[in-house]
Amino acid sequence: MSISSKQSNTAPERSLDQRIDALTKANEVRSRRATLKTDLKRGAASLRDILVAPPEYLLTAKVSDILMAAPKCGKVKSARIMEQCRISPSKTIGGLSERQRNELLTHFGG
Repeated sequence: MSISSKQSNTAPERSLDQRIDALTKANEVRSRRATLKTDLKRGAASLRDILVAPPEYLLTAKVSDILMAAPKCGKVKSARIMEQCRISPSKTIGGLSERQRNELLTHFGG
């Protein structure tokens, strides 16, 4: 089998500008998520509002990470909630089904 007929699982080459743009975007997303988590902890942001209309930068965030940022919701409690709502630990906010989203909203008083 020749090398050209093998499929490569590596990412395509990116130019320096493309890599810098990707890093800049990733840093911005991380910063905005950190700010949102802080706002959740302080009560300045509502988990219900986030679940109803999640901002674009939050769509790829894990549901469990966002739940753990909510007041009085640590690792154990968020895992229990996710299990009750039948949500996989790897599920992202953007990947929630309508049923899962509604069950979370119901659980958090929405």
